[in-house]
Amino acid sequence: MGLLAYLKTQFVLQLLLGFVFVVSGLIINFIQLLTCVLWPFNKQLYRRINTRLSYSLWSQLVMLLEWWSGTECTLYTDQATVEKFGTEHVIIILNHNYEIDFLCGWTMCERYGVLGSSKVLAKHELLKVPLIGWTWYFLEIVFCKRKWEEDRDTVFRGLDRLKDYPEFMWFLLYCEGTRFTEKKHQISMEVAESKGLPKLKYHLLPRTKGFTTTLKCLKGTVSAVYDVTLNFKDHQVPTLLGIINGKKYMADMRIRRFPVDEIPEDEKECANWLHKLYQEKDALQEHYHKEGTFPGPTITPPRRLWTLLNFLFWATLLLSPLINFACGVVVSGSPLLILGFSLFLIIASIAIRRLIGVTEIKKTGSSYGDEGAKKQN
Repeated sequence: MGLLAYLKTQFVLQLLLGFVFVVSGLIINFIQLLTCVLWPFNKQLYRRINTRLSYSLWSQLVMLLEWWSGTECTLYTDQATVEKFGTEHVIIILNHNYEIDFLCGWTMCERYGVLGSSKVLAKHELLKVPLIGWTWYFLEIVFCKRKWEEDRDTVFRGLDRLKDYPEFMWFLLYCEGTRFTEKKHQISMEVAESKGLPKLKYHLLPRTKGFTTTLKCLKGTVSAVYDVTLNFKDHQVPTLLGIINGKKYMADMRIRRFPVDEIPEDEKECANWLHKLYQEKDALQEHYHKEGTFPGPTITPPRRLWTLLNFLFWATLLLSPLINFACGVVVSGSPLLILGFSLFLIIASIAIRRLIGVTEIKKTGSSYGDEGAKKQN
C-alpha cells in the first residue's frame, strides 16, 4: 500500500472530509432558505440559483468517487446517444443493486452538466435526512410514501411544477422501488409468478405506477427515456465506505435511449413496455456475468476539474479556521476546552456515519414482503 492510499484510510482525514461536506452543506442549506424570498417574484431565478447551490454540495460526493477513490465509469452506448446527453429533459431508469449506484449516476450527470438540476422520485423518509433531504426540498424533488392513495395528489402536483424547469434535467427513477436483496428478490418473483409475468434473475419486478405517472405528467417536457444498466468489473461489490477509504472500482453502464414518442401512451401498454424493458435489462446483466462486458461500443467521458476545485474551495474556507481553533485548544491546556472539542469530534463522526448509513443495503428499509407491498402495479 502506497503512502497516499494509506492516508486515505486514516480516520482523521476522513473526518475532515466529512466536516467539509456537513458544514458546507449547512451553509448551502441556509443560503437556499434565503433564496425562498425570490420564489414569488422570479421562480426561474430561484431555480437557477438553487441548481448551482446543490451542485456545490453534490459535486463533493462526485469528487470522492472520481478523484479520491479514482473510480472509473465506462459507458456502453453509441455516439449518437452521447451527443444527446445534457441537451434534453429525460427520464433515467437505473437498476438498484449497489450502495453507490446513485453516485455513478451523479458522476455521469456531472460530466454532462446536469448534476445540479438532476431530479429523483424519492421516498418520503429522506426528506428528514439533514443536508440530503433539505437540499432536495429546495430543488423541488418529488417525495412519496409509496402508497398510491396518499401519494397521488402530491406526485401529480410535484411533477406538474417541473414542466417549465429552466435547466435540462435528468429525472431518475428506481422502478424496482427498493434496493435488490436476495430476500426481496424471492418475494418479488412470487409476485411475478402470481401475475403471470416472466421471472427476472438480476432485478426485482418493476413497480409501474411511478414510471407511467411520471411519463404522463412530463409528456411534452421530457423527450426521451434513458435505460441505464449498471454493473462492476470482477464482481466487485462497491460501498460508500469503500469509496471513502479510497478503494477504486470499475463501473460499466449500458445506456439505451428511447424517444418518448416510441413509448405507448396507454397506461396498461406503457406498463407492459416497462416489464419488457426489465426483461431486456436482465438479459444484459446475464451477458455481463458471462462475458464481463456489455455489448456495444464503449465511451469513457473524462472527469472534469470542477468537482475537485469546488471541494478545494470549501476545504480552504472551512479547514483553516478549524485547524487554528484545534491548535488553540491544545495550546490552551484547558481540560474543559479539550473535552468540549473532543465531544464535538465524537458527535461529528457519529453524524457522518449515520449519513453514510443511509446508503447501506442492510439498512435500507422497505415494505417488501408486507401484504401491502405485494399489491404492486
